[in-house]
Amino acid sequence: MEVSAATTPLDVARVKKDFPVLERLVHGKRLVYLDSASSAQKPTTVIDGMSRYYETTHANVHRGVYEMAQEATRLFEEARAKVAGFIGAGSAEEVVFTKSATEAINLVAYSWGRTNLGPSDVVVTSEIEHHANFVPWLQLKAETGTELRFLRVGDDGMLDLDDLGALLDGAKLLAVTAASNVLGTLPPVRALADAAHEAGALVLLDAAQYVPHMPTSVRDLGADFVAFTGHKMLGPTGIGALWARRELLETMPPFLTGGEMIRDVRLDGFSTNDVPWKFEAGTPPIAEAIGLGLAVDYLRAIGMNTVRAHEETLTAYAMNALKERYGDDIVIHGPARPSQRGGIVSFAYKDIHAHDMSQILDEAGICVRAGHHCAKPLMRHLGVSATVRASFSVYNDTADVDTLVSGIAGADAVFG
Repeated sequence: MEVSAATTPLDVARVKKDFPVLERLVHGKRLVYLDSASSAQKPTTVIDGMSRYYETTHANVHRGVYEMAQEATRLFEEARAKVAGFIGAGSAEEVVFTKSATEAINLVAYSWGRTNLGPSDVVVTSEIEHHANFVPWLQLKAETGTELRFLRVGDDGMLDLDDLGALLDGAKLLAVTAASNVLGTLPPVRALADAAHEAGALVLLDAAQYVPHMPTSVRDLGADFVAFTGHKMLGPTGIGALWARRELLETMPPFLTGGEMIRDVRLDGFSTNDVPWKFEAGTPPIAEAIGLGLAVDYLRAIGMNTVRAHEETLTAYAMNALKERYGDDIVIHGPARPSQRGGIVSFAYKDIHAHDMSQILDEAGICVRAGHHCAKPLMRHLGVSATVRASFSVYNDTADVDTLVSGIAGADAVFG
């Protein structure tokens, strides 16, 4: 997406003060955290808010009638409403809390998929997916015989849509990422959704790398299911969400069963609770949901247009700085235009293995991810076993990028 030139610049120096971990030294060096695509750091408001809940309000939700239990329930459901508002949902009841985006996608695969897909049906996904949006469909194919088809990635890092119509012919679901966790690629999700719906298919978006960084309206995206996770958007681990159209949730059977998700249980059967609680069996991650709500508050206070503008500018700066310093010795994977990608830069330097580069950067206090990033089919397409990935968030600035660029040169001292 293009960002407005009128967007207010982000005061990163002020933002950094909100993240206590950034005061840490690593190997005696200032911490430069460039692994937010894996898991983002947490502001003090999130950390303190979760501690305050445990110190003053902890009780199980939706059960007790005493004051503290009612207060815990209120905070939990207020967090759901915050998340719903953040993504432009029609109502809070369309948001199901899960433990991660991975669980959210599995919920759809197990509940909707096993109810609606069989040997004559087709699921379309893409070559750039995280394993979380690959393996559930491979498992479904193994169990039901459902056919899998794949959108391929072009040399420009964008999805090749030339055969989109043929791929969607007869499909019941398009399951695609909204932002690649390796290439940063931002597929044209609305165009994809419109094409899928015209073909009679539903649309699931893996938005784990999208919701934390982009202004998000699930309605404008045109999706039927949207999965995302808290720990990539300044919130805690152990909490994610599935948004889905309410009419779909109403028809889907429960994913897990037990307490909380029932309305009645008899010796001869049971009836389910209303959505979304129908899909939230057992005691939920209460403190984590509250923490996610506080992370939403923090991001909204900054403004998601500002977040996107900052990260796009920083990505452009990083790509230019890396190429200016290292030229053809560095390969940056993914789209050439920062407007076509999220705040992710995956690269290879000379013939130095990604894990070796990561260790060298760690000695300089720089945290990057090295590996296949849970995207082995994409790695095979790129012809590599791993990449180094630097990823940005609101607490990163050009000084962090400069440290990364300088740190790469340390590999030459080791490997010549």
